[in-house]
Amino acid sequence: MNQKQLQKMMAQAQKMQAGVMKAQEELADSRIAGEAAGGLVRAVVTGQGELVELSIAPEAVDPDDIEMLEDMILVAVKNAVAASRELSDDRMQSLGIPGMGGLL
Repeated sequence: MNQKQLQKMMAQAQKMQAGVMKAQEELADSRIAGEAAGGLVRAVVTGQGELVELSIAPEAVDPDDIEMLEDMILVAVKNAVAASRELSDDRMQSLGIPGMGGLL
C-alpha cells in the first residue's frame, strides 16, 4: 500500500467517523414513542434507547390488578425500544454500515 492509498483510506475513515458521530447526536435528540392498551400507557425513549418519559392514563390503573398495569408498561417500553433500534439501524444503513445500529 502506498502513501496516497493510505491517505485516502484515512480520509474515508475520518468521514465515516464524522457521520457516525453526527448520527449519534441525532439519535440522542430523537424521541420515539411506544404505546400499549390503545395508548393508555405510553413510553418515550431516545434514539439511543434511553427511557425519558412514561405516561399512564388514570383509567389504566386498577388497584386490584397491578400486574396488568405492569404488563402494559413493559409492552409500551419494549415497543419504544424496538422502534428506537429500527431508527438506529436505518440511520447506520444510510451511512453504508449495515447491521451496526446497535452500536449507536
